[in-house]
Amino acid sequence: MKSDSKGGNGEVMRIGLVYDLRADYLAEGYSEDDVAEFDSEETIASLEGTIRTLGYVVQRIGNVWALCRRLADGERWDMVFTIAEGLSGRCRESQVPAILEAYGIPYTFSDAMVCALTLDKAFAKRIVRDSGLATPAFEVIERPADVAAIGLRYPLFAKPLAEGTGKGIDEASRVNSPQELAHVCEALLTRFEQPVLVEEFLPGREFTAAILGNGPRAYVLGVMEIVVIDDPHTIYSYHAKEECEHLVRYLPFRGGALYAQIEALALGAYCALQCRDTARVDIRCDGEGVPHFMEINPLPGLHPTHSDL
Repeated sequence: MKSDSKGGNGEVMRIGLVYDLRADYLAEGYSEDDVAEFDSEETIASLEGTIRTLGYVVQRIGNVWALCRRLADGERWDMVFTIAEGLSGRCRESQVPAILEAYGIPYTFSDAMVCALTLDKAFAKRIVRDSGLATPAFEVIERPADVAAIGLRYPLFAKPLAEGTGKGIDEASRVNSPQELAHVCEALLTRFEQPVLVEEFLPGREFTAAILGNGPRAYVLGVMEIVVIDDPHTIYSYHAKEECEHLVRYLPFRGGALYAQIEALALGAYCALQCRDTARVDIRCDGEGVPHFMEINPLPGLHPTHSDL
């Protein structure tokens, strides 16, 4: 469908572009780990160019602080295209949406509540589970002493509660004993200063599903199987994602009973969590081949060649 780039007054719509650019934060002294979820100049340029080809005027805004300064100076846009992840806090992905809502400016992707809720992986899993959808059994570790009360079946998988891009995930994330779990959780609690999500490890195939649209019009754009080269059981870690061209094989997955199950699970989770416009749902199968919801990203990466979506 051809886009309508005219606003209500007949003028070409002005689209503001809000983002976190890795180079900006690195220049300020932040580490590579701090900015792992942020975007490259290539991504921003690609988005800007694509939106322009649709007939809109595009203005780069920058991060949340730049947005606040320009709003305070009186600048306004007909809509904001935001991929800003935010720098800190469990609600960091909801900062830009909340500010834009306060100013009455329409924006792309999920609203502030959904962005905050889905970043907390346990909250998201509770909603998915209570909607009757499959997700691995899990518990949340807030302090080292909590490990002793874990009642899950080993092996387990441990990761930070509110991080993305595989941060905090490596070969040590799969644990086989209470001693290993205590060691991994203590390290994650210290490093990320947030709770740890611990869930029963699923040994089956791994997929990611992309969704476009809203409500009953939402549909699965496609499903990819993720296979780590040379060892399909290797963890899809932060390192593997950063070096995906060499370490990971992405296989288009279409048709059949398993595809139908993945499609239903992804759409069910997307709608249960009230996501908007697009999201990417990560799914893994158990030992019997049954797909389970792992997590959802309502602000999926949009790099033209590197991002999963």
